[in-house]
Amino acid sequence: MSERIRAGARVIDITKRDKVLFPDDDIRKGDLIDYYSWIAPSILPYLHGRPLMMQRFPDGIASEGFYQKNISDYFPGWIRHIRLEKEGGELDHLICENRATLIYVANQACISLHTWLSRADRLHYPDQMIFDLDPPEGRFRDACRAARLLGDLLREISLESLVKTTGSAGLHVLVPIDRKSAFDEVRSFAHDAAACLCIREPSLVTAEIRKIKRRGRVYIDTLRNAYGQTAVAPYSVRPRPGAPVSAPLFWEELDDPGLSSVKFTLKNLRARIEGEGDPWQAARGKRFSLGAARRRLSSLR
Repeated sequence: MSERIRAGARVIDITKRDKVLFPDDDIRKGDLIDYYSWIAPSILPYLHGRPLMMQRFPDGIASEGFYQKNISDYFPGWIRHIRLEKEGGELDHLICENRATLIYVANQACISLHTWLSRADRLHYPDQMIFDLDPPEGRFRDACRAARLLGDLLREISLESLVKTTGSAGLHVLVPIDRKSAFDEVRSFAHDAAACLCIREPSLVTAEIRKIKRRGRVYIDTLRNAYGQTAVAPYSVRPRPGAPVSAPLFWEELDDPGLSSVKFTLKNLRARIEGEGDPWQAARGKRFSLGAARRRLSSLR
């Protein structure tokens, strides 16, 4: 039996609410819909204006899912999208800006939301620079230490940064920037900042892409800082046992020995938000320039 949910001026037909998506945790599609409906005020500011890639699992995470960039013909016309050229054609990328759209995509068994680092009105100029800290298995505390040191380095060059769990293995450190630098410049800056940290902490961090060369160190990945690349959105659920969430953190939480990349989940995040709010809320609207920071970074190196 279908259900209808009203979200603003829209009414969304909900289907197969009892479909099991996380079999080990008895988390059903209805639970996913309820989560995204509730988290909408917290997640929407981080989705606003960004082309989005959906990670869908119609038969649950025990089956193979798929990534979807192009909005299919069956998506309703009221859902905003942007048409982008690709080799040999075009893609209509979803842009999620309201609770109704969140509910609709959750009803499509979209578990994870992955966003561009730029917004639709200025696609070639990102407003985020991101560092993906990927530790060796079982070494999450090393990622926490690396994130702390990276945050310290960025503050030395007058850049404030944010940190969140990925809901997978590691952490993301993110710098909100002013959309005056194109992707190539941002990627080059991130690469140089990572290289500086590798020089300072050679036994802890590495920028080596090949795992065999990392030798037990935390990998600092800066390759996402490119046109068309995506990163998992804050508060997005991940398709892993327990339904972990990519959760924004307070910096001091990195010192908590009980912290893990999968600590916060679809089931427990509500208590966290209601108790502590959004750790990134105070930083909303802040933007930093890479110009002066580039000169400071060059002097450090």
